[in-house]
Amino acid sequence: MFVIGLTGGIATGKSLISSYLKEKGARIIDADVVAREVVEKGKPALQQLVQNFGREILNKDGSLNRKVLGSLVFKDTQKLSKLNKIIHPFIIDEIKKKIMKLSEEKYNQIVVLDAALLLETGLEEIVDEVWLVVVDEKTQLQRLLKRDRQLNVEEAKQRIKSQMPMNLKMKKAHRIIDNNGSIKNTLDQVEKMWQNIIINKSSTNDKTI
Repeated sequence: MFVIGLTGGIATGKSLISSYLKEKGARIIDADVVAREVVEKGKPALQQLVQNFGREILNKDGSLNRKVLGSLVFKDTQKLSKLNKIIHPFIIDEIKKKIMKLSEEKYNQIVVLDAALLLETGLEEIVDEVWLVVVDEKTQLQRLLKRDRQLNVEEAKQRIKSQMPMNLKMKKAHRIIDNNGSIKNTLDQVEKMWQNIIINKSSTNDKTI
């Protein structure tokens, strides 16, 4: 089994690469999906969030109102730090369980861990390579505003700044995908990386989780 850690800043285009790799046959573990799973109704993580941020973060049915929670934490670095300290251990633990399960099943193909906060949470320690999707700051802001029209410019900038700076991520990446150009250009880069992994996978030792 070979595990790719796919990461990048918000609105850099990770989903495009993740979808392409899934079509190529990779097994995808989406950290965003895991993050939603661990805060479902009745889960310990949601209970801790309510204890720290109040019942105002809940919908009428008792589920998490992600929009309300986001509006609280992205304007306050201390609250964002508190949120991360609560939720990240649950997410990391669940991701490790999923990778361990595949390892125990003797899964011998490529797994992609799609995680925006891969480097911020130390998850690079459980992958074989880190693939980083990059765009310039102007493009990132434009794409975020287009993707989430409920955000204003200042809110979008706050969400970008809440993540690790791109230049620091680049220092930790094994492979960098430039997503400033066309989709074809981006996927051509990914295809070359994929083929390189396929060729060399047989000689790569699995990470120990």
